[in-house]
Amino acid sequence: MTTIASGTDTLTRDALAVLQPGFTGTSAPSWLLRRLGEGLASVGLFGRNIATPAQVAALTAQLRAERDDVLVAIDEEGGDVTRLEVRTGSSFPGNHALGAVDDTALTEAVAHELGRRLAACGVNLNWAPSADINSNVDNPVIGVRSFGADTSLVARHTAAYVSGLQSAGVAACTKHFPGHGDTAVDSHHAMPRIDAELPVLESRELVPFRAAIEAGTRAVMSAHILVPALDPVHPATLSRRILTGLLREELGYDGLIVTDGMEMQAISATYGIERGSVLAIAAGADAICVGGGLSDEPTVLRLRDALVAAVRSGELPEERLADAAARVRALAAWTASTQTTPSTPSSALSSAGSAAGSDAGADASTDVGLVAARRALKVTRGAHFAPVTEAPYVAAFTPVANIAVGDETPWGVAAELRRLLPGTETGSFTGERAGAEALAAAGSRRVVAVVRDAHRHTWMAEALDILLTARPDTVVVEMGVPQSPPRGALHIATHGAARVCGLAAAEAIAGA
Repeated sequence: MTTIASGTDTLTRDALAVLQPGFTGTSAPSWLLRRLGEGLASVGLFGRNIATPAQVAALTAQLRAERDDVLVAIDEEGGDVTRLEVRTGSSFPGNHALGAVDDTALTEAVAHELGRRLAACGVNLNWAPSADINSNVDNPVIGVRSFGADTSLVARHTAAYVSGLQSAGVAACTKHFPGHGDTAVDSHHAMPRIDAELPVLESRELVPFRAAIEAGTRAVMSAHILVPALDPVHPATLSRRILTGLLREELGYDGLIVTDGMEMQAISATYGIERGSVLAIAAGADAICVGGGLSDEPTVLRLRDALVAAVRSGELPEERLADAAARVRALAAWTASTQTTPSTPSSALSSAGSAAGSDAGADASTDVGLVAARRALKVTRGAHFAPVTEAPYVAAFTPVANIAVGDETPWGVAAELRRLLPGTETGSFTGERAGAEALAAAGSRRVVAVVRDAHRHTWMAEALDILLTARPDTVVVEMGVPQSPPRGALHIATHGAARVCGLAAAEAIAGA
């Protein structure tokens, strides 16, 4: 069993237990191991911590050698948001693609396989799924991370995802409560606000969370959003009315409540992370997620000391901190009871056909991610359709990625199309001259235009106009949320930009 270092008092242990920090590097730093010995109960992994399957398994084993029941968390939604495959793109389509297929058995199977691979690497808490309803098509941070805009669809797939993930022994963390879909602001940058009335919230935003609770989700993540109908003063993460009154008492949820990243500007720029963390625990949160941007020992110590000081001053009831720490340890005990010994096969982070240069014709019956990506495609042939038989020019119109997705994860169809049609060339374009520049770069080659949420970017829509006017045989691949009518000689909506979605689109383009 875990041995807590002598001399560490109960209050300090509890303050450490509610933190979920990150760190830098691909092995655990000495300070992190030391704090695990003093009561820290959770660690968050990010793309910067991931190199190979064997390395991740060795890292989690290193953590468990210090604390055998440590919660090792990760933000692995699949689709556009991946940490396991941050350098290659995900082997699993994301929520929007699964919602487009609308087969809950498939969603459950995808989540189970993703959970199996997480467990094989020693990860036991996944900050997923997103239960947000994408009711605002201009939402800059949710989009394809949502199963869709239909309430009942999102609810049933959220429940299926939770069941599939947890059947693999990995705790699900359903997010972003009470719902981040109807926002036009990214909480990484500022405080979003949802002005929907209470009846709308109850019949729309809250429905998927009710489904997740009924499915037994082990954790729920709060959103840094202001919802005046619920609390006109405090954002959800800091609201006792929302976390305790609504989530705990009205919805009957008894599991772990985790905050979204406290270094996000919606909290850090308005309250500061120390003050925000104290208010979050007081409001009913049990675990403080920090480490996406702040990932060092001083941050952990600052938060620990802020919580201890708040208890000693009477601002934070000691029993509330103790209750939060107990919930963290209870989830750790559940994961410890379900965990298997991490394995280190090279396949742990990639499905059939995912490694560069591997066989794209891998057995689809054993690759649930590819099966799902293929089924999610919506292919429309236009008046100028002609098969693509020679190597084309792929023009990727690249928007700024939101922070949850990150700039480092590759996307598009060029890499996969190059294997199917050797000699395929590619270029990336952005801004008001993107269309003209892409047209010039393509020369006489057939053009494949790859876009992402073209309805949200005027310059991207204008670039398509230029291409389709000059080259009506252009193929258009929409890898975001498809809103505009299909355009081009061939229009392919992938419902996400995961690598596996790019592979499925490339197959359709090449006629495989």
